[in-house]
Amino acid sequence: MKSKGYCGEVKFPFVLQNLHRYFLYLALVILVILWIDAIKAFVFVQPDGRQRLGIGFGTLALLANTSLLTLYTFSCHSLRHLVGGKLHCFSCAAAGGPRQKTWSAVSLLNQHHMGWAWWSLFAVCFADFYVRMCSMGVFHDRVLYL
Repeated sequence: MKSKGYCGEVKFPFVLQNLHRYFLYLALVILVILWIDAIKAFVFVQPDGRQRLGIGFGTLALLANTSLLTLYTFSCHSLRHLVGGKLHCFSCAAAGGPRQKTWSAVSLLNQHHMGWAWWSLFAVCFADFYVRMCSMGVFHDRVLYL
């Protein structure tokens, strides 16, 4: 009798691993949107309608928020598997050198995945709180124009 061998995560509960990978893809799309917002936060509209580049505390909060969420997302083991999984030999694969460097970087980040999770959680909470307080007029963001 021949054994079937490995057939992937096709049976419960292993099929739930696929959900983790799909949420990673969704998170990568959301990260692009967050980075666009973080970059737009550096543009301030003056009362006369002109736009000026500047840095405020809210800008830094959004930048820290997005940076930490990026580190958390890029430290995911699903991304590690995506860039270097299913390879037994990096030097034998197409673009093996860059793939190995990317896999090594993601592996280094992956060692602190839980830490990135906690720091990104605090950054999201703080950025939400600060933007909310500014929108309510409780805080007034100081801006340094460039």
